Amino acid sequence: MTDHALLLVNLGSPASTEVADVRRYLNQFLMDPYVIDLPWPLRRLLVSLILIKRPAASAHAYASIWWDEGSPLVVLSRRLQEAMKAHWRHGPVELAMRYGEPSIESTLQRLAEQGIRQVTLAPLYPQFADSTTTTVIEEAKRVVRERGLDLRFSILQPFYDQPEYLDALVASAKPYLEQDFDHLLLSFHGLPERHLHKLDPSGHCLKGDDCCRSASPAVLATCYRAQCLRSAELFAERMGLRPEQWSVSFQSRLGRAKWIEPYTETRLDELAAQGVKKLLVMCPAFVADCIETLEEIGDRGREQFVEAGGESLQLVPCLNDHPDWAAALNVLCERAPQAL
Repeated sequence: MTDHALLLVNLGSPASTEVADVRRYLNQFLMDPYVIDLPWPLRRLLVSLILIKRPAASAHAYASIWWDEGSPLVVLSRRLQEAMKAHWRHGPVELAMRYGEPSIESTLQRLAEQGIRQVTLAPLYPQFADSTTTTVIEEAKRVVRERGLDLRFSILQPFYDQPEYLDALVASAKPYLEQDFDHLLLSFHGLPERHLHKLDPSGHCLKGDDCCRSASPAVLATCYRAQCLRSAELFAERMGLRPEQWSVSFQSRLGRAKWIEPYTETRLDELAAQGVKKLLVMCPAFVADCIETLEEIGDRGREQFVEAGGESLQLVPCLNDHPDWAAALNVLCERAPQAL
């Protein structure tokens, strides 16, 4: 059977480090209503203001981590795509990006033209958020609807607590945690608090320090923060870490809105002030290293931590194309339920 494709989808990247390419990418990304959830006129005004200065600053940041082969996120995602070909036995393995190239639209169109009728859509995000998982699914729906494609989908569900994912995370991180270190910071991508409130059916979201840990199954299904904390706890448990050896934070804030806490930049200063000298940082919301891990944590975060009194900050690589991750992802995709 070779008519069932696997489509891996990651966030995306500018085509190059040129300011014009970065501006084009940021415009597409930030104008997504699932990313900045404001009415179109307000979103357009806000994004236009952001695009005055941010593309140049972002281009500089991208240039500092860009590889000879291109964007690290894209290069590593392609390596994972190649690794998956040894596992996925049903048909082609393709890669698309939600923003930038290769696009979901062009990839689905090409698969349909090849006679593919069944696609397992795999958003490469362990934890659920509208700004990651939902926007990928909705874009696939839009393409099928507007292009009139005869495609049926199975969709990889958020896998934040799945044993296969957690075991792969342990396997990839273990060599780093076997070294001498004082503390492990699990830094997840942040979200505006309003994104959590909007999806909360219970009304108890962020109403106390333990609200995420006491979340009901219905709340947990769509609560990004609760899923991040669950991933961290299950990972720490598998690694045999004591409670004082690790903590959780959230990075990559944008704008003035209140984002979920604690903030990574705040934790870096706090840990240094508490006497932590050798700090490890993992970013389990990302499955591939990118600007948020390599530049924000590996460069700027390290500089901040050392200036605050720490000695070293070691960035633990993401899963990338680790063999255990490719095998785990295949198992997760095999059991993805049919949808759409």
